[in-house]
Amino acid sequence: MAQTFDVCIRGAGVVGRTLALLLARERLRVALVGTPAPPAADVRAYALNAASRGLLESVRGWPDAAHATAVRQMQVHGDQGGEVTFDAERQGTEALAWIVDVPALEARLADALRFQPQAEWVDAPVPAALTVVCEGRASRTREEFGVDFATMPYGQHAVATRLQCEQPHGQVARQWFLPDGILAFLPLDGAAGNSVAVVWSVSQDRAQRLAALDPTEFEQQIQQASQNTLGTLQLSADRAAWPLQQARADRWCGPMAAPGQPGAARSWVLAGDAAHNVHPLAGQGLNLGLGDAQALARVLNGRDYWRGVGDLRLLRQYERERKAALLPMGWTMDGLQQLFSRSEGPLTALRNWGMKGFERSGPLKDWVTRQAMGLR
Repeated sequence: MAQTFDVCIRGAGVVGRTLALLLARERLRVALVGTPAPPAADVRAYALNAASRGLLESVRGWPDAAHATAVRQMQVHGDQGGEVTFDAERQGTEALAWIVDVPALEARLADALRFQPQAEWVDAPVPAALTVVCEGRASRTREEFGVDFATMPYGQHAVATRLQCEQPHGQVARQWFLPDGILAFLPLDGAAGNSVAVVWSVSQDRAQRLAALDPTEFEQQIQQASQNTLGTLQLSADRAAWPLQQARADRWCGPMAAPGQPGAARSWVLAGDAAHNVHPLAGQGLNLGLGDAQALARVLNGRDYWRGVGDLRLLRQYERERKAALLPMGWTMDGLQQLFSRSEGPLTALRNWGMKGFERSGPLKDWVTRQAMGLR
């Protein structure tokens, strides 16, 4: 007899795998389209907050300490002496965030799925009452469903790589708002590590030039941009680049035709980067995606017994909740990106004055910190 599923998840990245585990533990039959094999190499690293860590721990998906480095402090530097420092000790917490290796996180989630009999890996989409689209920003399924994905390109590319540093990172995440872009160093390899993940957001032309530099030249340029903070730097991975944008789908859910099965109600819903994109300058992209997974699972698992998982009223409740959560984050990231991408003298002075004022703001700074940490 053919296997029947309640939910089919298209896209087996971190959001898709986490959602599969959340739904399967509530006895829903879940099909996950993709492969359990983790990527062989990936220069990306995720900054995950306390809320995301708690969620991943609840499904046994949190990697070990060697692959999840606690950030004890974050230093943000302006281009004219403005500086803001965030400190975990001031918040009375273990870490502001954790920098997590992509392959290690995906592998741990794949291990958890191996022991979940309600979830099954499949090679292609299968019929289900609900199809969840977690395919990322370039989702083909979203296009098939006729969803408008309103995109605002920033005219920037993120250049990502890994570096070995002469000095240990000291569990400090560092960010520099420079005249020609935004540079971030994210600590890796545990508390005593001296390796960092790099995200350098620059114009498209500059990204192409950085990618074409020989390793020695690139190391010299990034050492200069980081103000020699961690001493001599050495590339330890390839460089990757991708365009940056803010984007949001106009519809996050809808009815889905069920060919040959009149009366069989089926629906679709979006989650993660298939639904929204934000600028990476605050590292909130995956935190928002995991928030989608948690909210959708809560809505579905808390439904009345007579409602199916494809009930559009439930899915619209999820859509309203997550759009409301996304709105302030999108505005904030867009505003900061626009402010620091301008080089006019008055704006440069204003933003650095603002950074200095924010550093002295006390309760406001604490509130913003706790919001970013996922604490309410």
